[in-house]
Amino acid sequence: MTMAWTIEFDRGTLKIDAPQTSPEALEAIPHLPPLCWDDRVSAFRASAISYRRLLVALTRAKIPFYDKARQYGQLDLKFQYERKPFPYQQEAVEAWDKNGGSGVVVLPTGAGKSFVAYLIMALKNRPTLVVTPTIDLVVQWKRNLEAAFGVEVGMLGGGANEILPMTVTTYDSAYIHMERLGNQFGLLVFDEVHHLPSETYCLSAFQSIAPFRLGLTATPEREAPHTYAELIGPIVYQRSIRDMTGETLANYECVNYEVSLQEDERQAYEEARACYLSFIRENKIRVGTPTGWGEFLRLSSRSTEGRAALRAHRLQREITQHCREKLALLEKLLAFHRNDRTIVFTADNATVYRLSREYLLPAMTHQTPAKERHAILEGFNSGKFPVIVTSKVLNEGVDIPAANVAIVLSGSGSVREHVQRLGRILRAAKEKTATLYEIVAQNTMEEFTSSRRRKHDAF
Repeated sequence: MTMAWTIEFDRGTLKIDAPQTSPEALEAIPHLPPLCWDDRVSAFRASAISYRRLLVALTRAKIPFYDKARQYGQLDLKFQYERKPFPYQQEAVEAWDKNGGSGVVVLPTGAGKSFVAYLIMALKNRPTLVVTPTIDLVVQWKRNLEAAFGVEVGMLGGGANEILPMTVTTYDSAYIHMERLGNQFGLLVFDEVHHLPSETYCLSAFQSIAPFRLGLTATPEREAPHTYAELIGPIVYQRSIRDMTGETLANYECVNYEVSLQEDERQAYEEARACYLSFIRENKIRVGTPTGWGEFLRLSSRSTEGRAALRAHRLQREITQHCREKLALLEKLLAFHRNDRTIVFTADNATVYRLSREYLLPAMTHQTPAKERHAILEGFNSGKFPVIVTSKVLNEGVDIPAANVAIVLSGSGSVREHVQRLGRILRAAKEKTATLYEIVAQNTMEEFTSSRRRKHDAF
């Protein structure tokens, strides 16, 4: 008679006592996840993420086991308000459930990805950990979950350490604490899931036994060490901005302006660019490759010429990011849209603060205290502040339904960033048409950057 195995959760792994089981016997068990022997505890170990696969393999092989790993039960969640899902939201839930309760749902910003998560939480009724990129989003999720289900929601991160059956945390806190929390939740929800596949954040997936996993994003594209399929499941449902425009999302237009550098700006730009390119060519640095920028930074620190090249690179960017013609056009656009709610996006915090001082605009960066951020967003949505200027902190997740105009003064070449900025103004409202302006300095490297970030069907 086969002796019963014992499965325990141990610091982000599974410790498995399989009495009288030889390596040959393990190989004979179909679909068993990889196990390795640990002499320190005289037991086998497996990654916590393989928990579900392990239990299924043992059950099918008719091997008895004691499951001491799982430390959660079921909930009894009930919606506190009546709201029917849109057909596409119900389709997303069904596609996720059909895939065994795992996978990624891709919907544009403003299409109600969070409500899809609520439906899945109610469907599975398991203790749930929601993982988000920022403290702002932690607070937003906590507030919305409490309103949706009428339960108290825990919070981990930003000085809080309250673990409840429904808890919200950040990616930074999740990967640090999952080795002690990984057996307390049956459902993981990764908001803005494109952050997950990185070398460190992926630990929050590997160290959890949660059999049910949901990823949410508007921009799934990412080159990373790990894949979605490996961590939470494949993309199971996807709709694009173009699919949903005029239906669930506001109609929108994208307007591109090119402005010229003035004579003194052009001269300074060309001198800086020549200095930078000279150093790049002399050292045969290919800045367009994955390692090129790091190579430039490494070599630029070793010589006077290198440090001059780095200063030149920064100067050329500064000239293009807030040249005088850009600022003049910005003034005209703000005047034209004085009755709208406008977000001005820049590439860096220095420009944010400069515009805030010169035009008396509320500024939001990662340095803005949480209470001040909340006050600014409330003022913006109410109409008290018709304009906000920001760099990257509003790129993801934050709910600003009133916004209908975005002005991109500068940014990176990231397609994801540009799509996220568009998404900030697309939440539907009666007779709403959103406008994204992009202002680019003509005959500069900004033209190349702009063309890179617009390689998406939304543009």
